[in-house]
Amino acid sequence: MTEMIQNVRPMVRGTDGFIVPWSRKKIVEQLITETKLAEEFYDTPAISEYDAEQIASEVETKVFDLNLKFISGPLIRELVNNILLSKASQKPEFALYRNILTRVGAPVYNAYLMDMGEGFKAKENANLQPNPETAHKRKADWVSGEEYLLLMPPQIADAHLAGDLHIHDLEYFGTRPFCQDWDLRYFFYYGLMPDGLGTRTSIAGPAKHPEVAILHTAKILASAQTNFAGGEGFYNFLIFLAPYFRGLSYERTRQLMQMMFFEYTQAYVARGGQLVFSNIQVQPGVPDLWKNVPIVMNGRVGPDVYGNYEDEVRMMFRALYDVAGKGDYWGKPFNFPKLENSLSPEFFKPEYDDVWLEVHKVVGKFGLPYFDNLMPDYRGYGKGVSCYQCCAYCFVETPEDSADFYEKLNFDGGKHFTMGSWQVASMNLPRLAYKANGNDEVLFEESRRLMDSALEVFRAKKKWMNLAVSHDRIPFATQRPLDPRTGEKGTTAVDFDALTFTIGLVGGNEMAQYHTGYQLHENMEGIKILIKLILEMQKYKKELEQKSGYKIALARTPAESTAQRFAISDLITDAYRGNAEKLVKGDVGQAKFMLANHKKDVPVYYSNGTHVDVGAKMGLFERMNIEQKFFPLLNGGNMLHIWLGDANPDPEALYKLTKKITTQSNIGYYAYTKDLTVCSSCAKVTSPMREQCPNCNSTDVEWWSRVTGYYQAVSGWNKGKKQELMDRYRTGL
Repeated sequence: MTEMIQNVRPMVRGTDGFIVPWSRKKIVEQLITETKLAEEFYDTPAISEYDAEQIASEVETKVFDLNLKFISGPLIRELVNNILLSKASQKPEFALYRNILTRVGAPVYNAYLMDMGEGFKAKENANLQPNPETAHKRKADWVSGEEYLLLMPPQIADAHLAGDLHIHDLEYFGTRPFCQDWDLRYFFYYGLMPDGLGTRTSIAGPAKHPEVAILHTAKILASAQTNFAGGEGFYNFLIFLAPYFRGLSYERTRQLMQMMFFEYTQAYVARGGQLVFSNIQVQPGVPDLWKNVPIVMNGRVGPDVYGNYEDEVRMMFRALYDVAGKGDYWGKPFNFPKLENSLSPEFFKPEYDDVWLEVHKVVGKFGLPYFDNLMPDYRGYGKGVSCYQCCAYCFVETPEDSADFYEKLNFDGGKHFTMGSWQVASMNLPRLAYKANGNDEVLFEESRRLMDSALEVFRAKKKWMNLAVSHDRIPFATQRPLDPRTGEKGTTAVDFDALTFTIGLVGGNEMAQYHTGYQLHENMEGIKILIKLILEMQKYKKELEQKSGYKIALARTPAESTAQRFAISDLITDAYRGNAEKLVKGDVGQAKFMLANHKKDVPVYYSNGTHVDVGAKMGLFERMNIEQKFFPLLNGGNMLHIWLGDANPDPEALYKLTKKITTQSNIGYYAYTKDLTVCSSCAKVTSPMREQCPNCNSTDVEWWSRVTGYYQAVSGWNKGKKQELMDRYRTGL
């Protein structure tokens, strides 16, 4: 009998590229080795040797019964997993072992679709471009996302897959934090070490010349993109650069600003062959908080102070917008870096009117700049450092929450500010309402339950990040360059204790609509319930912070694909379909037809965050009056979109509107969006969106608009965002 079995043993086609003889012992070894991960991620012991032997024996019997000459490694793995699942009712830990032993990867057909730029996941991120790197990235993302879901607590993975919540940047969950706003002084003191190690790339000392300083800023962001999943940026960008610009003419300054734009928007090398998602906080002068702070440049601190560089900052600001207003060689706007204008009391004086008017000429032409309004009381201006980042995340550091705030302010001992987020998880608010069915207390309880789930996501993230740091897997963030003064190791680039975990809100408008019968713009009752819900969430957020020790923020997340994904999840789930068909925005009839034909990129969406329905036909000030109520409640960030209907809005009228919003509302962050048409035939940029170029009559045109918190070509948007673009109610001034 033994001899007969030997004769029918198949050869195994392994995934390591070799064909090897059958070995039951290898199944046992693999079970014991791989299930050790259960100890790390599930607090469950690895499989016993006895159980591994039993399973391997059953697999061998099944394989030999097939009488095959060859068998693949993945098929053997599936047989092991089937047996594990069949025994899970008696031994629940076997289901966890099955997760660990699962082979992740895309079916061949789906991989083909990704090569062709098709399929549901093809339009998740409008910043991804049609090139070979994008196809490669999407395949890698698929594998990584499956891995991290399988190694999470199963109930959390199920919540994500079912559409209760959305784990943002899932493909990077186990390898990197989310986003970061960098302190340029760190690099102007220590120099630039792109690999974070010093052994894999060339190391540059601290910049001594303005050209080098500008080039270093671009390389910092490109390097940071290897260690972070989201946007990268700089606060106080012009202020920290200003000492390098002393003595330069306006023309030379303008040339350097132009070089900066091209360095940021031609570095087509970020993950998946995309532009680095970048932003810079800019001011037309030096804020009071920084006037007496010693400068950092050329590897030295002080003795001069930033307050002595007011003229340089103002000249740089003018030059920046001079370049931004002209655009690239075609006259197309620079979509990166996002220009975050910091609006504070020092700069809202008559002597700055001419500078701000130049900014609004760029607004009128391209709609590009963003406005970070520090004037409302809740922003706490003057009490600390605050910035908006990425697509609208707000980060704050004050003396109250940072014992070494003033040391960081003065770069004492190399201490510096690092503001960013570990991870973002967004909540499907309409689904809370479907479950509550009009009962306030159930609505609040469901929100707390989902916040508990978000906390579990954050705990899993922290476990992965602890592993990444301990294994030196995020070296740019953990780098400790040599101190130019002492020759000893300096401070770490990122203070991980300062990073935030962010809970996002999606579909507040539809939640209110189902719960009260009114959308936010239809009746005060809709506004009241959303305010009550957020206040309850803020109260519970504090409990979660005390329980976990994490910094947690509530925010309106960009939800570029999440607003669509939640709508689709509710449309395809029996328990919610009837309600969702009445509430989701977009073309529900077309979506139902496409979903029935197994297509998931469909033209539906929920309103993002606390936004009023984009199609609500109401005046700008009416909408502002509603949306401003939520800004003080979302400490992690929010955004007001002003969809411009005029093809050529008047800059003076825009500036008057900016002054009104800034000084008479609680809107903390906003942007004017102007739709553009870019002609590929004659390179003309016009407005609004047109099917045909008015200059040369070509139909080879591309539309540009703000997808969430950034500008990008509309052809790269998912169908939900494209439908929202068509639905937007645009405002005339």
